[in-house]
Amino acid sequence: MNQAAVQQKASAAAKLQKAQASPKESFWKFLIKNWPLYVMLAPVVLYFIVFKYVPLLGSVIAFKDYNIFEGFWNSPWVGFKWFRILFEQPSFLRIFGNTLIISFYQIIFAFPAPIILALLLNEVRLTAFKRTVQTLVYLPHFLSWALVFGLAYTMLSVQTGLVNNLLQQLGWEPINFLQSTSWFRIVVVGAGVWKEMGWSTIIFLAALTGISPSLYEAAKIDGANRWNQLVHVTLPGMLPSIVILLLLKVGNVLDVGFEQIYVFLNPLTFQVGEVLDTYSFRTGILSGQFSITTAIGLFKSIIGFVLLVSANRLSNKLTGEGLY
Repeated sequence: MNQAAVQQKASAAAKLQKAQASPKESFWKFLIKNWPLYVMLAPVVLYFIVFKYVPLLGSVIAFKDYNIFEGFWNSPWVGFKWFRILFEQPSFLRIFGNTLIISFYQIIFAFPAPIILALLLNEVRLTAFKRTVQTLVYLPHFLSWALVFGLAYTMLSVQTGLVNNLLQQLGWEPINFLQSTSWFRIVVVGAGVWKEMGWSTIIFLAALTGISPSLYEAAKIDGANRWNQLVHVTLPGMLPSIVILLLLKVGNVLDVGFEQIYVFLNPLTFQVGEVLDTYSFRTGILSGQFSITTAIGLFKSIIGFVLLVSANRLSNKLTGEGLY
């Protein structure tokens, strides 16, 4: 047995050495053998190169005094001038804080909502009812944010809003939800939960279908009730999907959604509602200062990249799951 094992190891080592001796031949043979897969992959790679990586060259204008008539290369270099202007703005800390707070609200309230909905739908045994509910809750995803604001105005307006009419009938004072600094973030995040919760639920329902029924059967044999099955079978089965989506959310922590904020924003709520995206649009795009807009975008990308890498390492250590 020992001699056979030695021969087997020697044969494996010889095959490995042969494969390492001609890596180019192995690669080209593999490429020729699987050429249909590479042909299918080519349009996706081309899309990312043309629309994702080539535009990154435009980030250079964050370090230039960009003039649209002089172009990228002829505009004069100014170094970190636009970053200094951004960080020295009296309102920068307030805007940066608003962005972090709204993003934190989204992670705390909006992120778990589709997970909870998926778990509830997974417990429904009547298929027709389950499909009907799932269809109804993901339809708002296809509505524009302008239409969502119109619906919110219809519900929350002080004069004609359904909610305030109900409050008045109960003997309470009407609440100015849409123009109150106390309610702005709650309304914006709540509208986002209503609009996107059903669509995100599809991902977690797909993760639930990937859990083997044999695990539930084994748990039942061991005497586990529905709650124990949820804790020890369902949630661990969903953990990879939850971790990946959470890491992506952390990586986009400074992207709270331009349209979502912009349609609800008004002069009375600027103090708590203006975020980096709306500030970039107002001071950069509308004023034609494309360099400072690019500087804001580059700043957001760097912060997001650092947070993503850090969160991914922490996740790998704590849960064993991560993006890479």
